[in-house]
Amino acid sequence: MSGEILQADLRARLGTLELELSLKAGNGTTAIVGPSGAGKTSLLRIIAGLHRQAEGRISFGDHVFHDSAAGIFLKPEKRRIGYVFQEPRLFPHMSVARNLDYGARRRGIASAGARDEIITLLGLANLLERLPHKLSGGEAQRVAMGRTLLSSPRLLLMDEPMANLDLRRRREIMPFLEMLHQRLSLPILYVSHNLDEVIRLADNVLVIDRGRVFATGGTAQVLNRPDVQQLLAGTPGMDADLGTILDASISAHEPEKMITRLSLGGGLELRVPLRHEQPGTALRLRLHARDIAIATQTPHGLSIRNSLPGRIDRINVAPGGQRDVTIRLDGGGNIEITARVTQGAVDDLQLARGHAVWALVKSVALASD
Repeated sequence: MSGEILQADLRARLGTLELELSLKAGNGTTAIVGPSGAGKTSLLRIIAGLHRQAEGRISFGDHVFHDSAAGIFLKPEKRRIGYVFQEPRLFPHMSVARNLDYGARRRGIASAGARDEIITLLGLANLLERLPHKLSGGEAQRVAMGRTLLSSPRLLLMDEPMANLDLRRRREIMPFLEMLHQRLSLPILYVSHNLDEVIRLADNVLVIDRGRVFATGGTAQVLNRPDVQQLLAGTPGMDADLGTILDASISAHEPEKMITRLSLGGGLELRVPLRHEQPGTALRLRLHARDIAIATQTPHGLSIRNSLPGRIDRINVAPGGQRDVTIRLDGGGNIEITARVTQGAVDDLQLARGHAVWALVKSVALASD
């Protein structure tokens, strides 16, 4: 691992947008999300050196990319930053192999072993002799990623790399993105409007609104914030029911019952259909608010197998006149989940802050599915 930290403290006027923000990112994937026009792509372009009209400072470890006060501006090609765009931007007259070799030649430092590793990692071995027009959208984007990685970047910027792909191609390329996330020891800034991508790939999330940092922190911590959910609910690609994001680990398999038990911490568990991963494997869960029911008495005789005790922490207005009831679970893990119910259910069950209830989890979505 390089252990180098990207730090930026920026101010820029870009058309009608006034960008003023600070960020810090180390190894791992930081997803950058927010409404359209918030400044996400502009931020990447400034970091890459493609927008020079910015004040402030950008550094990566001991390397200063930009310092307006000191008159420092490092040219884009000197920053060793990899940039993956929405479009693959492959050279149409070059085969896949030659496109990859171009990335390596730009730096002159990628070994044959590194080339073979990236070809294997991205599943490109059967594509090497093809021209770009013979590739699917997902294949072309994988080649673009490979070419970028072969330039041996210290920092990787990805600007909605799956935005122009249909659902089938997104599903095709997602496992490769997950492998990159797991294998690369460098900071990755990943702009996306797709919540499922963010949940699956991101270690941290930076939310930008109108050129300012709205929220930043761990993925679950940020995406579970009510104000973040309200901001993102109107963003295309973001589900209006963001639900609850939980980090869990596999505690045990029960093959005779065809279930796997997941530990949430604090002594809390969920049961899901049998998984193939080893015990101890970390998983990220998404519990849609619409898939959570509420009981005011100890549940008995239900087909719903996941029943979690807790107390109501708050009740907020949700879209369509419904109510989001947030339950802080017992067990000391400081875990909250949200159920979306009607106002009639709130009235009939006499739900109120502080009341003891049980959250009945009807369905669990795993980020890897």
